[in-house]
Amino acid sequence: MQRTLSHQLPARIGTTVRIAGWVHRRRLLKSVAFLIVRDAAGLAQVVVTDPAVRAELEKLTEETVVEVTATVTANGTAPAGVELTDPTVRPLGPPAVPPPFDLYRPTLTASLPTQLDNAPTALRHPTRSAALRISAAVVAGFRAALDAHDFVEVHTPKVVSSSTESGANVFALDWFGRPAYLAQSPQFYKQLMVGVFERVYEVGPVFRAEPHDTVRHLAQYTSLDAELGFVADHRDVMRVLRDTVAGMLDVVSGRAGAALATLGVTPPQVPAEIPAVHFTEALTIAGAPADEPDLAPAHERALGEWALREHGSDFLFVTGYPMAKRPFYTHPDPARPAYSNGFDLLFRGLELVTGGQRLHRHADYLAALAARGEPVEPYVGYLDAFRHGMPPHGGFAIGLERFVARLVGAANIREVTAFPRDLHRLTP
Repeated sequence: MQRTLSHQLPARIGTTVRIAGWVHRRRLLKSVAFLIVRDAAGLAQVVVTDPAVRAELEKLTEETVVEVTATVTANGTAPAGVELTDPTVRPLGPPAVPPPFDLYRPTLTASLPTQLDNAPTALRHPTRSAALRISAAVVAGFRAALDAHDFVEVHTPKVVSSSTESGANVFALDWFGRPAYLAQSPQFYKQLMVGVFERVYEVGPVFRAEPHDTVRHLAQYTSLDAELGFVADHRDVMRVLRDTVAGMLDVVSGRAGAALATLGVTPPQVPAEIPAVHFTEALTIAGAPADEPDLAPAHERALGEWALREHGSDFLFVTGYPMAKRPFYTHPDPARPAYSNGFDLLFRGLELVTGGQRLHRHADYLAALAARGEPVEPYVGYLDAFRHGMPPHGGFAIGLERFVARLVGAANIREVTAFPRDLHRLTP
């Protein structure tokens, strides 16, 4: 008999089915026992009245893997409106050692460090797995939105010979006796691939060795990167980003509806045109000093509140960050060279996306590096492509875990990360 998943049971009323999954919970009452089985699709309720089956059920522990053959019966009070009756229950392995917390409770009561220490079992909880389902849908939406705009997915090296962002901390490693580093970004490579496909994107890990110990930073996270050629300026990039985020949220609604419901989340609407303010105006709105070189988290929160209050938008573009705070490959604003054709996208008062227009002339790169006192040698392989003709281009990078955390209202980015890597955590 073919296995039936829990969400398929309402269509099988009156038939005999075989389900399989984990013992989510047992409720042993005087005259009846209930077995809740969890599979990848949800929960199924099994009603046990046979004393012999009940005796076997009493031997099981939570998280034991079982197979149940039973009749599907309508019951409006049971999960999905059906329950399984007249069952036979067969363990598919030895009794499981119960995890150090109850997975059947509506929320995990264990502390986050305890959950992370026991991630392989903590992630089985419906709220934790729901966040990961949403994350998967976000990535699918990212790919679908950019595929629809004729982007080509690429895969670039994660071990590099020099750091991408000059001056940033990197993870060093030994590469057959030569120094190498874990890539902080696919930035250089995605720019080079614009010279091949014009429009490219990548989904992959990036590594940052900054010693951050906050609820919003990880040492390894998943970056959703895109780069496109033949742009007029950064505003073309912003329009593509707007459409991409809208497409991501559409796919989340369509593919992860049950996960959203589990977490009580309603995805926000993306305005047809996301409001935008220049960095200098953002400082005024946030009540920051006019000479502030960057936005602090408190400034971002104030800007998020302003965008929601004034524009009814969960999203806000901040453009024109000072060139001094942007990487050397950033294109300056021709009208105000001290400011960049770069931007951040804030989502509910948190920086979600960094992007902008890049330099595309070889001579401009040499001048930019010289102005910062940076040597040319580490970047020769990257810069060489610009000698052979590159169009005006730009792009952006979205932090997947940060996006999902903000979407579901998680207080800590680690709540939506399967196996986080940070300043303290290298296992499991």
